[in-house]
Amino acid sequence: MLNKTLRILNFDDSVVKQRGLIRKYQTDTVDLKDIGARARFWMDKKSETDIRGRIRHSAKNSVTFLGSGDFHQVSSILIDELEDPVCVIHFDFHPDWSIFPLRTSCGGWVTKTLGNRNVLKYIIVGICSDVPSGFSIQTGNFASLRDDRVEVYPYEHVPSVLFLRRVPENKSVTVRRGLFFGKVYWNELKKKKLKDFFLKIIEKLPTRRVYVSIDKDCLKKEYSMTNWHEGRLSLEELLMMLRIVKENLDIVGMDITGDYSRVHAEGVFKSAVSRINHPKFFSARGFSDSRITAINESTNLKIIGLLND
Repeated sequence: MLNKTLRILNFDDSVVKQRGLIRKYQTDTVDLKDIGARARFWMDKKSETDIRGRIRHSAKNSVTFLGSGDFHQVSSILIDELEDPVCVIHFDFHPDWSIFPLRTSCGGWVTKTLGNRNVLKYIIVGICSDVPSGFSIQTGNFASLRDDRVEVYPYEHVPSVLFLRRVPENKSVTVRRGLFFGKVYWNELKKKKLKDFFLKIIEKLPTRRVYVSIDKDCLKKEYSMTNWHEGRLSLEELLMMLRIVKENLDIVGMDITGDYSRVHAEGVFKSAVSRINHPKFFSARGFSDSRITAINESTNLKIIGLLND
């Protein structure tokens, strides 16, 4: 059962400025701003060790806010806190399952988490792409699809062409195999009766204990303004799926990312990589800080309100 205290890992001030959220709920805030610039985008071993040490005595089994999606890799630490077998349900615009090169990055943390034997099943929901064979797909952890341990359900995704990659049989994808390439056809949510389809997904989970990870960049920008892409899920669709999870499973932990902060990364190399990888036309571009905060806070309040109903 979820702890009613909200845990805020404050790397970038994006959540602590949401005064309505802070006033309405009891919070446990861990100050991590001094390592925010070096933990952003990916964690080195020192950053990971520092984070683990700082959060050791904070609220467990809670909803944890991480700030910008640049810190989504911290989810792997939070899942490691869980002592018993668990399934993970992950809502995101990106799959975050890269095998190259950094598994402690916001683009590769899922691969790191899959090394945890307590994670029995991993469901990724809501990814989008109009690009058939982009970098994040070519470097995806397709081996994890074996035996259906990982299932991927994009909201909308064109078929992906993979070169020199073998894709195992998996219930969430269909593959047309060639000599040097494979073409992956995704099981898109937009073509489904979402409530019935999502219920069928969770009914087959091997345990009722679930951890939920939400990157709000899976949402349209009227519900979420981030320093990443704009997703295609509506807030109503996300809340409907969360209600199904709440009513049918035991949520033992949750994290939320996708709040907005300007990118400040430590070091020349990390700053360069971060600039290259962040989209030029991110969803919060052109909006005032007050407007960005208001929209993100409103969505956070609705998510927490649903959990507390």
